[in-house]
Amino acid sequence: MVADGTRRHPRRRPGGRRRQRADRPAVTRRLIAHFARRQPAGPPDTPALDGLAGREREILTLVGLGRSNTEIAAELHLAAATAKTCISRLLGKLGARDRVQLVITAYESGLVGRS
Repeated sequence: MVADGTRRHPRRRPGGRRRQRADRPAVTRRLIAHFARRQPAGPPDTPALDGLAGREREILTLVGLGRSNTEIAAELHLAAATAKTCISRLLGKLGARDRVQLVITAYESGLVGRS
């Protein structure tokens, strides 16, 4: 409740605009574009990826490009649940807490090029 006794929608900003959630694909893509613009190009550093199989590297690359689970599944001819499971395993193997950290790892390791 606000001081004047009215209720404000929890996901709306004053003025009626909605907050953007980080799990929306458009927000993730903008975050990736921002990160790619501000990071200096450097030699790929891949020690964190040494324990990954080829398919896991493919999936990490697609996550780094901002693809959703459904898009990854379609591109690699997998079930959506399989793509989701692979991403969960990548999170565990790389010690990442969320998808954004996977994107950062893909860029820092050189799997996804900077333009």
